[in-house]
Amino acid sequence: MAEQDVRLDDVDHRLVAALQSDGRASMSDLATQVSVSRATAYQRVARLRESGVIRRFTVDVDPRKMGLPIAALVLVSVVQHSWRAVGDSLRRLPGVEWLALSSGSFDYIVLVRAQDIDHLRDVILQDLQSIPQIQSAQTLVLLDEPALDQRPTV
Repeated sequence: MAEQDVRLDDVDHRLVAALQSDGRASMSDLATQVSVSRATAYQRVARLRESGVIRRFTVDVDPRKMGLPIAALVLVSVVQHSWRAVGDSLRRLPGVEWLALSSGSFDYIVLVRAQDIDHLRDVILQDLQSIPQIQSAQTLVLLDEPALDQRPTV
């Protein structure tokens, strides 16, 4: 089903928050947490999925325990009008977890995870710098990164 505009009320927001806290919660548990019937919870979650509010269900993995203890944000400037091609190339680099197109001094912010500093060096100096449309890149190694459940809620 195509994405559509959906109006979210307090129940929808509470359902989303409950699922963000525990994506494996049963409909019965969700209904109890949000104080609605199981049928209402099921219908609301289905509507949130169909409308694209809930894009997917996933697992929060500890990158350190997966052998990727090094994390860096790479701020990338590209040649004008080449942002689409560069974005496609960046997505294919090893260790790229996500990237975002941004405004300001840099065109992309890229999160790279690596097994060690040598691996990070190779990704930055060999792989990333081999993309011809990249004008410059600045790497910020993250010294600490809170787990998802330790991040402040909005």
